[in-house]
Amino acid sequence: MSEPIPAADPAAPAERPAIQIQSMNKWYGAFHVLRDINLTVATGERIVIAGPSGSGKSTLIRCINRLEEHQTGRIFVDGTELTSDIKNIDKVRSEVGMVFQHFNLFPHLTVLENCTLAPIWVRKLPRRKADEIAMRFLEKVRIPEQAQKYPGQLSGGQQQRVAIARSLCMEPRIMLFDEPTSALDPEMIKEVLDTMIELAETGMTMLCVTHEMGFAQAVADRVIFMDQGQIVEQNNPTEFFNNPKSERTKLFLSQILDR
Repeated sequence: MSEPIPAADPAAPAERPAIQIQSMNKWYGAFHVLRDINLTVATGERIVIAGPSGSGKSTLIRCINRLEEHQTGRIFVDGTELTSDIKNIDKVRSEVGMVFQHFNLFPHLTVLENCTLAPIWVRKLPRRKADEIAMRFLEKVRIPEQAQKYPGQLSGGQQQRVAIARSLCMEPRIMLFDEPTSALDPEMIKEVLDTMIELAETGMTMLCVTHEMGFAQAVADRVIFMDQGQIVEQNNPTEFFNNPKSERTKLFLSQILDR
């Protein structure tokens, strides 16, 4: 069971967390997918969320930008509460970038056009400015030479790096990653993880659902283990991997680290 957090004023400017989740629950019909989730994420904190399939990991981060709707409890992102208010949802989504398991690139648009679409239509940037920003982030993920190609001309690892660059073009304060390497061939995983490590080194607030435990050990400030819709255990990587407290966590680590 996730531990309760003390009551706080989410609108208070001093030390306001990047994300605050209070007693949040979600159901799919009768299935209780998230159970009494309490989580506070500090600005600049890098969190890896691990757990078996069906534990609610992806649903949790999808609730943070309202791709999934929670039924009870409260979620604040940079002080803005996520409710059914469309203005609040749009505000949060403008601050939160998300990279999915599947790249979700538009196949009929070039890499550059994929990256500039949202800045032009959502942020109303002039095309020249959007192009400049897009090229800057394509350089950051080390594929500027692919700007005029179409997604189908790229490898899976390159497409995922385009997806990361596309999210960065909105200049978000928070990045969410939903198993970003699980659809990749093994030889492509490292190039995406290296890109994410470089991003983490910039101080970006990051939540990443992944089974890449080496990445968790290298990058995370905190590792969260979920099972059956609950936060079972959370700790810094050293303690999490070397001294897990829960028997369920110990079993999970024995299975995933021995592969």
